[in-house]
Amino acid sequence: MSIGIAQVKQVIGLRGQISNCIFYQDEQTIVYPAGSNIIVYNIDQKTQKFIPNADNSVLTTMCVSQNKRYIAVAEKIANKPLITIYDLHTLRKRKTLTINETNSTEIVSIAFSPDSKHLITQTGSPDWTLYYWSWEKSKIMAFAKVTANSQTNATVTQISFNPQDNSQICAVGNSILKMYRYADGILKNIASLKQESHNFVSHTWLNEEKLIAGNDRAELFLVQNCEILMEYKLYDIKEREIVASPGNTSNEETKQAVLPDNHSVNSIIHYSKGFIASCGRGRAFLYEKNDDKEFYKKIRELKIPSDQASNDPTRTEEQIILSMCISPSEETLLVVTDWQQIYQLIFSNIDIGKSEHAEFKYMRHSNHHGSVTGVDVCIRKPIIATCSSDKSVRIWNFESGDLEIYREFSEEAYSIALHPSGLYVLVGFSDKLRLMNILIDDIKQFKEFTIRGCRECAFSNGGHLFAAVHGNVIQIYSTTTFENISNLKGHNGKVKQILWSYDDTKLISCGMDGAVYEWDTITGKRTGEYVLKNCSYTSVGISQDAKNIYAVGSDRKLKEISDSQILREIDVEEDDVIPMTVALSRSGRMLFVGTNKGALRSYKFPLTKPTEFQEHIGHTRSITRMKVSWNDEYAISSSEDGTIILWKIQDKEGRGAKRDKDIGWAEEILITKTDLEEKNQLMNDLRNRVNELKTENEYQMRLKEMSNADKIKELTEKFIQEMESLKTKNQVLKAEKERSDTKHEQEMANIYEKHNKELQDLESTNNQKLMMEYDKFQDLQTKTQKIQEDYERQLTEMEQSKEKAINEMQEHYENVIHKLNIQIEKFKEEINQQSKEYEETKRQIEEDCDTEIIDMKTKYEKRLKEQVEINEKNLSEAKNYKNKNSKLVLDVEEYKKKIEGLNESLQKANNMINSLKKDIESSKKEIQERDDTIQDKEKRIYDLKKKNQELEKFKFVLDYKIKEQKKMVEPREMEIKDLKEEKTKMESELERFNKQNNQLDLINKEKDAKLGALQKELKDERNKKRKAELELKQIKTDIHNCVGYIQDPKLLKETIKNIFEKHVHDDVTEAANIDQDIQKEYARQRDHLEKTVNSLKHKLLKDSEIHKTDNIRIMQENVTLIKEVNDLRRELKISRSRNQDLETALGISRKNAASTTDAIVQALHVHQGNHLIEEKQKELERIIEHQKQEIKRLRGTIEDLENRGSRPTSTSQLPPMPMPVK
Repeated sequence: MSIGIAQVKQVIGLRGQISNCIFYQDEQTIVYPAGSNIIVYNIDQKTQKFIPNADNSVLTTMCVSQNKRYIAVAEKIANKPLITIYDLHTLRKRKTLTINETNSTEIVSIAFSPDSKHLITQTGSPDWTLYYWSWEKSKIMAFAKVTANSQTNATVTQISFNPQDNSQICAVGNSILKMYRYADGILKNIASLKQESHNFVSHTWLNEEKLIAGNDRAELFLVQNCEILMEYKLYDIKEREIVASPGNTSNEETKQAVLPDNHSVNSIIHYSKGFIASCGRGRAFLYEKNDDKEFYKKIRELKIPSDQASNDPTRTEEQIILSMCISPSEETLLVVTDWQQIYQLIFSNIDIGKSEHAEFKYMRHSNHHGSVTGVDVCIRKPIIATCSSDKSVRIWNFESGDLEIYREFSEEAYSIALHPSGLYVLVGFSDKLRLMNILIDDIKQFKEFTIRGCRECAFSNGGHLFAAVHGNVIQIYSTTTFENISNLKGHNGKVKQILWSYDDTKLISCGMDGAVYEWDTITGKRTGEYVLKNCSYTSVGISQDAKNIYAVGSDRKLKEISDSQILREIDVEEDDVIPMTVALSRSGRMLFVGTNKGALRSYKFPLTKPTEFQEHIGHTRSITRMKVSWNDEYAISSSEDGTIILWKIQDKEGRGAKRDKDIGWAEEILITKTDLEEKNQLMNDLRNRVNELKTENEYQMRLKEMSNADKIKELTEKFIQEMESLKTKNQVLKAEKERSDTKHEQEMANIYEKHNKELQDLESTNNQKLMMEYDKFQDLQTKTQKIQEDYERQLTEMEQSKEKAINEMQEHYENVIHKLNIQIEKFKEEINQQSKEYEETKRQIEEDCDTEIIDMKTKYEKRLKEQVEINEKNLSEAKNYKNKNSKLVLDVEEYKKKIEGLNESLQKANNMINSLKKDIESSKKEIQERDDTIQDKEKRIYDLKKKNQELEKFKFVLDYKIKEQKKMVEPREMEIKDLKEEKTKMESELERFNKQNNQLDLINKEKDAKLGALQKELKDERNKKRKAELELKQIKTDIHNCVGYIQDPKLLKETIKNIFEKHVHDDVTEAANIDQDIQKEYARQRDHLEKTVNSLKHKLLKDSEIHKTDNIRIMQENVTLIKEVNDLRRELKISRSRNQDLETALGISRKNAASTTDAIVQALHVHQGNHLIEEKQKELERIIEHQKQEIKRLRGTIEDLENRGSRPTSTSQLPPMPMPVK
């Protein structure tokens, strides 16, 4: 016994009616809803991941965060809105947000903030409330109702965040375009569109200031700060600037345009160059910025192409684009239509200059956009065939999930069956049943059967027979001869399903008449039956041995039938769940049931009671068909929502399908003879064309080689000519260079002489300046030592004064605290005594009340007894008179009247007693209330007395403090004045030092420049020396060569003459014969100057470092002094303001102060209940509390000082001044 496990492998289809139903997670991954799942689809790998929705939920809208990490899904569960946030990386639920106090049943729009930390949701009717969430905390930060000012039927269609501002929100709808801002926990409407006649459907932000909005009349509006800047008409290409006046914006003539049937701007998305808007049937419009980059112009129209596989190719152009998204690289555009299709457009494939139109293509394949009415699985190939109410037949590969063949017909296909070989398909239409060939790229009919409205058909497992339902009759045909072998009659209603046994000897059928029949296919006779008239069966399943039949129907029961008897019957527990389909695995270990809620149930098999099953949610609507593949690897379910789900199945023990590896899937295909001939002809034509192109290309290449050779020849000739011209130029330039070198040498000699003179002058002047600077430095050093000694002495004096003041304050406040503790003990004793007195008075009052109540009770009881006795006497007398004399009837009546009067008086007495009881209760209450008022007044008196005493003490303390503050302020002001003077002096000295440093920097730069010039001269002199040596060497070699001609005088003379012409020039002067002593002197002076320059550099560096340290130290001292001066000013200001506050709080002034505390107490008694006096008392209590905290702080500082010990003296900067006692 086991329960089959089913996992979703692939979902074929889409839920396109949801707003904002497609998003990019990254460049290769998209997110969209299908069935009851959110699909995360990888485009390259063609793999799907799944986020299941909640049970019994209806998805209304969704949104992906800006960082592409999270997805928010808005659902409706039991007419209550719910928001669930999932992590797209882990596919796990992060948060669930619920709105409790709302009458709305759904959320119409949702959006993440730019930082992905906040979320906004817009509920639907009747509330239309905008909520601002901190979703990580599951907390509503603010909310506001979004309504139009004039119209009552105003609805909100979309909300969004400003892309650069988390606090700004835009909401659009019917007569609504409003801006909201979140601040201080409130969503405030900051701006609204004045023209409220537009029904806005969608919008998007272009930047932080502008947005584009579209209405239901094919119009786009460029909006900034809720003012329309520009209007764009999509279909008449008419753009006009809106003048900012009500008359122009509401002009009806300009709004009239020829529009298509559906002209709402359903979706707008923004990208870097502009925006894309979808409007009308199968149209989207691409807008980009103008040259002025303020407004936009229409660049291109994007269309959904016609479908050539359809019977009416132009029909697909009528689709409406509902949602759009663009990839992060802005390379690919995806759109979703109302036919549940996903189209894509790759911008790089668009030819920019050719046309103003571009066409979409299917992203992967087309989907069913109607209810899937039939499904069948092939045995020999991994394909499934489906038909739908959208008039299409599709062949899918269930291993890859690809659409292999697609054909659309003029009529709706009711049923479908696949031949086991996968080469034929049987399709039932309203007029006939057609047998078709599955070709390589098409489905072609080759046989028709006159069976009208065939809702069920099935091939046998061997493929030699097929059965089709014709009304109430099941007809069996041969697939080879197409003869009608037998007709199975017996059903009184529509036959809902037929099923062949695995050995093809039996056929099982079920119908609306409540009958399940078992037929012998050889004889055509009925071998078994089970009829339940109150139930209409929808699906049956059969075991491998064909002994057990499993049926489901409208009675909400799963039945196991064997030998025309029910073996087991299992009820579906939920009231609203109806089983629609049943399928049994070929191994006989797994049983699956599809329900009207779109769920797949896996029951424990064999069936047991109590029922055990696992439910898997996959579809949003009822499951129409369900099949299990021949190898028990997949279960295929189809639904009314147009989706097909491939389930990976295995039993709970992990025993999945084991297919023989040697027996693979069949790969043969069908192709018609004409198609094959056409393709062969096409291949031959293409081969011939390739050969022709090869010969043509070879000829063209030869021509190009010849032309290139001529060009190369011309270029080489030009190159040689240019080389010769460059050589001549080079020789001319060399000659010019030699002349310039001689001139430069003469100029350098003159400059060198001038430089020596200037260097001597500078050396003398710098020596004098250095001596002066050294004297100034010594003076400054003595001054700084004196200032440092003064600061250290002042520091020691201030620390001593501070310690004395702290000790005095500590002793004073300890005495004050001791006195306060004694007074508190006294007050406690007085409170105890007063409480005892109060209890005694209370007890006496209660005793008095009790005695009064008892007395009144006894008094009225006596009266009551007397009245009762009188009544009894009267009754006895009446009886006696009645017995004695029956004649005295009149007297008896009079007595009766008296009795009635007495009864009335008795009733009055009873009423009197009740009223007296009520009076007693009211008096008790009054006594209690008076006790409470007495207690309150006593407390009030006690509190006032206590406050008076505290005020008296506080007054003395304040007087003492005011005197101390005055004493401390005067010396501080003098110190501030002295410090200011010192500060001005130091600032002047600092300026003077800065000027001197700047002058020294300039001198250093001049010296560096001169030093560089000297080094350059030295380098040139070395080069000259090197040239002279080379020339000398050349002369020696020439003379050596002349020695060889010493025997021939004539030849010797010519060679010497040549040497003279070569080496001796006319411009040579006598300056070349410089004496060696002069050169030695020049070198000696140069060495001396270099040494002096180096020593001056070292001295300059030392002086600059010393000045730098002095400047830093002076600056630090100035900063500390300024801080201390500011602190002292602030403390002085605070102390003055506090003194004034204390004087005003006490109601005294310097001229007339309250002499005694009796006057204060008398004033308090006189003005008892005055709110001003009470406020002053509260303020005084606060001041007392502040003083207590100050005492505590001072104690803490004293302890810190005791722990630290003596403070060390500082040489670099002064310590801060001690804080005055507050």
